[in-house]
Amino acid sequence: MSVAAVEPPVAPGSGAQAAIARIAELQQLVAQANGAQPAAPTTSNGGATFPAALAGAAGTTAPSAAAPPPFGSLPVAAPTTAGAVPTTLGGTPSAFDGLIVEAAQRHGLDPALLKGLIRAESDFDPGAGSSAGAAGLTQLMPGTASTLGVTDRLDPAQSIEGGAKYLRQQLDAFGGDVTKALAAYNAGPGAVQRYNGVPPYAETQAYVQKVQVYADEYRVAPAAALAPAATVPPTLAQVTAPGGATAPLFTSAIPTTGSGTIT
Repeated sequence: MSVAAVEPPVAPGSGAQAAIARIAELQQLVAQANGAQPAAPTTSNGGATFPAALAGAAGTTAPSAAAPPPFGSLPVAAPTTAGAVPTTLGGTPSAFDGLIVEAAQRHGLDPALLKGLIRAESDFDPGAGSSAGAAGLTQLMPGTASTLGVTDRLDPAQSIEGGAKYLRQQLDAFGGDVTKALAAYNAGPGAVQRYNGVPPYAETQAYVQKVQVYADEYRVAPAAALAPAATVPPTLAQVTAPGGATAPLFTSAIPTTGSGTIT
């Protein structure tokens, strides 16, 4: 018995549901022709997609969508550390830049600020001294140097290390306030506490401003600030063709004679 001889009429329809119903009827006819028990006819795809129904009729399995990777399996960028201590100095170099950067890193200081302090204190003279008894690059007093573990105030490495440590102490004592810390370095923490800020001493007020100006000179400008130069837009010139006719021509050369005519 041929399939065509027993093929029932198909109800009119269109679209995916009609096609799926037709496929189901064909499957039943094939099963009857082979002597197998036909499956109950259906007119709906039961929620399956049309490609899945077609794949089922052909005896294959429709590919399923790839499952998204589990949360946490995607690569995550390494976190950056906010407020990281700079490792370079700008401005005019000194013979002590290496020691300054190393000491600044050990004590969590901006190396530009430490270098500005040294310039204001001694102008990079390791043998500098004051009438009050301060000495060395960071102008430590004998008692202060002793508490900081500095045995030779004229030794550049010891002086820079001691000055960095003392500046760190003042920053911690005044909540990270750079202005108050510098004032305390110059006039003593007691004076800053007494006046709740920079004491009204002309020397101290000038010192605080000077150190910060110097520090600005030694800070390295961020790479983002170094923007490339703007491209010169093309200018419209005139080309003189044989016979005197002119035609516009775009060129990136800027006219220097004002005529803009190429002959």
